Amino acid sequence: MARGSKKKYTKKQKRQAEHIEEGYKERGTSEEEAERRAWATVNKSSGGGKKSGSGRGKKTNKGPAKKGGKKGGKKGGKKGGKKKAGRKKTGGRKKGGRKKKRS
Repeated sequence: MARGSKKKYTKKQKRQAEHIEEGYKERGTSEEEAERRAWATVNKSSGGGKKSGSGRGKKTNKGPAKKGGKKGGKKGGKKGGKKKAGRKKTGGRKKGGRKKKRS
């Protein structure tokens, strides 16, 4: 198989590359660059063309198809979250320190 040949790709992979290419063209990327990027994305997600035996049964990596910068999601932790009204912290150490001995 010659380099650049798309013979070993499935119909689904070819469709995916076509859709990705259209998206790049809409954003103003040149025809050649859009095609190159589209196939790079398909290769990254599915592991390339379906060769006999190798890589069968592996899950597809959907990361390359997602928009950049949206990987982490919302920030976790207390900051930025909604406060619950009227709830006081309970438990933990009591204030006042050590007890005094009685004589």
